[in-house]
This record gives sequence, structure tokens and C-alpha cells, in this order.
Amino acid sequence: MKSFWIVLTVMLPTFIEILDTTVNNVALRHIQGDMSAGIDESTWVITSYLVSNAIVIPMAGWLSRLFGRKNYLIFSISLFTVSSLLCGTAWSLTSLIFFRVFQGIGGGGLQPLSQSILLEIFPKEKYGTAMAIYGMGIIMAPILGPIMGGWIADNLSWRWIYYINLPVGMLSILLAYLTIEDPPYLKKGRLKIDYPGIILLALGIGCLQIVLDKGQREDWFESKFIVMLSIISAVSLALMLWWELKKAEHPVVNLKLFKDRNFFFGNLVMFFTFINLFGSIILLPIYVQSLMGYTAFLAGLVLGPAGVIQLIAFPISGKISEKINPKIPLAFGIIICAYSTHLMSLFSLQADFWSFVYPRAVLALGMAFTITPLAVMTVAFIPKEKMQDATPLSGVIRNIGGSLGTAIVTTIISQRAQFHQSRLIENLTPYDVSYQVAIEKLNEYLSARSFLSPEGAIYRELIRQAQAIAFNEAFWILSIGMISMLLTVLLFRRPLYRRKGEA
Repeated sequence: MKSFWIVLTVMLPTFIEILDTTVNNVALRHIQGDMSAGIDESTWVITSYLVSNAIVIPMAGWLSRLFGRKNYLIFSISLFTVSSLLCGTAWSLTSLIFFRVFQGIGGGGLQPLSQSILLEIFPKEKYGTAMAIYGMGIIMAPILGPIMGGWIADNLSWRWIYYINLPVGMLSILLAYLTIEDPPYLKKGRLKIDYPGIILLALGIGCLQIVLDKGQREDWFESKFIVMLSIISAVSLALMLWWELKKAEHPVVNLKLFKDRNFFFGNLVMFFTFINLFGSIILLPIYVQSLMGYTAFLAGLVLGPAGVIQLIAFPISGKISEKINPKIPLAFGIIICAYSTHLMSLFSLQADFWSFVYPRAVLALGMAFTITPLAVMTVAFIPKEKMQDATPLSGVIRNIGGSLGTAIVTTIISQRAQFHQSRLIENLTPYDVSYQVAIEKLNEYLSARSFLSPEGAIYRELIRQAQAIAFNEAFWILSIGMISMLLTVLLFRRPLYRRKGEA
């Protein structure tokens, strides 16, 4: 019974923290209008959170040892909750961005802490169950976030996307105080603070997150701002690797964990998995809304069945991963994920509603059978006393993978749509017979129905067709990237622990 309350304690704030990163995307236009801000200014509401969040995640294990895990967990939940209240009461865009930085600092420790606590309270032979529970939290939140954020922003106020965190936060603080205890191996003396490691980590991860979030809008390396941040990030991360591995007495991140083969390849596959997941999650709602004319509600319904499937599939994948070699469900999951995004690459502008629902549902099944066995094998040979160092590293790699996936697909759509538009327009000349016939037919149709000229109607359809081809190419690239991870399954060591009752 105590295990149930601990699971509830760690998953509640983790779920609401991940949910908060996605609801803001939908509510951004409402914030922009209310604050009289431009698009570039308003996007810092998202970027400020992502940067502070990304900096804190890899430091979570070190901070747990420094302050005690229970104290750090309660502090993180408290800071996230108070910052949510302040975000909801923000009086200007500047104040909102400022409070979002602190909200990101508070939220940064929640994901890795919850994962390490789950892996501690469950025996190794039950890691499948533990990671199934964790997987449901980190996957369901991005699905429900856009739906919930859109409804709240449309029917209440954008401020309520922050206020809904308050009751969950207060309940989580109470539960953490009553149920969480520090394990014996964390009850040590105060550590020497690794100032160089913290500074290099903050510069490297922070600048990288800004580059990934702002790169497409700034036209990538055509922007001096992006070039400067990229150089700072690369130099800082290189120096951090050298310092943490060679010089630091108490390193802020334990990079030596990557010497474990399973941990290295597990994080590599997880990185590509989250590129695939976030890339497809970003593209699908945009496709159905911008190209098919779906409302936000209908776009949410396209994602809805995926959530139901994951609620069923994650517990099943957890049990299977405990009973058989986890490599088998992992290989199955990778194939299904790649197949689902391949199906998305076949979308057409004549597709019906269920043609969009089915591939997303298939992806949900694939993610359940990828993430759970992958998480089990990644930490299979990590001692429990080092788990608080391992889970933050996995967390930051997942987050960077998601950010990179978003950056990749938005760049592909932007650049390839322009390319296909230039190719399609080559035949739209007065000397082309097909073009002349189309103009005549459109003249007859539009004369009594629209103020739009025939040329305008054709050009609008041309842009739509070019964008559809670019979307298909982006989905295809995601599919190829995912299937390329299949060979890495052979490189994992199978967990050798035995279940209770076995000889």
C-alpha cells in the first residue's frame, strides 16, 4: 500500500510538469493577444521555461545528494507551484517570462527524481512495471496537453493553464512530506560545490536549447545570434566533458555512467525515439488543421484514441518486459513506431478522419513497446545508489531529442515546402493548356460564389499541395531515423536478474 502512495506522490507532479510544457504552446496566441506582444516576444514564454528546465535536469542527482532527495523534491514541487501562481497573476510579458524561468527550475528536478524513486521502490525484476507507470506519465501528458490547453484558453482564460497546477502541487507537497524518505546511501555529508561544472553545464545546455527552439525562426546559421549561441554551446559542452571526467572532485553530472554499454545504447535509442515522438506530435495536428481545415477540437480527437491505447498498452508492455527478453518487445516497438510514421508519410489531401487516427494509434502502441523495455534495459546494470545520477542524464537526453525532433520537422516543412512550391509553379503559365482549362472552369465556378480570383484559388491550392508533400517527406525522414535504431537492439546485454520464486 505504501508503494501505491509513493507512486502517486512522484507521478502527480511529474505529469503536471510535462503537461505544462505542452499546454503553453496552444495558449500562446491568447497570451500574445492579452499582453499585446509580437510573435517573437511571446515565444520566449516557452523558451525561457525550456532553457531553465534543461539546465536543472542533469543536475538533479547532484542536487539530491547535496540537499537530500526528500528536501529537494519538496523544494522543486513548491517552487513549481508558487511560480505557477505567479505566472497566472503576471501583469506583463516580462514578468511572465521571469516567473516561467523559476517554474522551469522547479519543474526540472521532477522527472528524474520520480524515475529514480520508482526504480528504487521496485525490485529489479519489477522494473518493467515501474517503467510502464513512468512511461504512461511522460507520454500521456504531451497528448492531453494541447487538448486541455486549447479548451482552457478558449473557454476560461490562459491564466488558468497555470492555476490548475496549484491544487495538484499542494497535494503533492503533502504526500511527499508523508511518504518520501531518503535512502541510506544518500545520507552523507555536504559535498564540495562543482562551480566550473555548473557554469559550463548551464551555458552549454542553455544555449543549445535556445538554438533548437529559436533556430528555425531565426533561419538557423544565417543568424549571427544562432551562430554565436552554437559556438558558446559547443565550447562549453566540450569543456564540461573534460572537466567532469578529468578534474571535478564531485562532478555535477556523472558521465562515467556511459561506460555501461546498456546505458549508452539505451540513451541513444531513447534520443531517436523522442525525435520521432515529438516530431510526429508536432506535425500531425498542424497537418489536419492547416491543410485539412480541422478545428482544434477535431485535431484533438485525432490524438484521443492514442491516449486510450497507451493506457492499455503500457501495463502490458511492462509485464511482457518482465517475463521475456526485453530485446524482443523493444525490437517490435521500434518496428511499429517506424511503420506508423511511414503510414503518415503516405497522407493525402483526400484522406478522411480515420486515415489520420489509425497511424497515430499505431504510433501509440509502438511507443508503449519501445519506451518500457528500453528503460528497463538502460538501467539494468546501474546500481541503485547511482540511479539518482543515471535518471537525470536520461531525462536531459530525452528532452534534447524532443527539442531536436521539433526543430528538424519544422525546418524540413519550411524549406521543402518552398522547394516544391517553386517546382509546382513551373507549369502554371498562360501557355500551359491544362492551366488554361483550369482557369476557365474556375471562372465559371467562382463568379457566383467567391470574390477570390481563379489565379488566387490556384495559387492557394498550389501552396497547400507543396506543404503536403513537405509534410510527407518529414514523416518519411522520421521513419527512416527510427528504423535505423533496430540494429542497436543486438548490442544490449540482457538483464540477468531472476524473478522471485525462480531457482
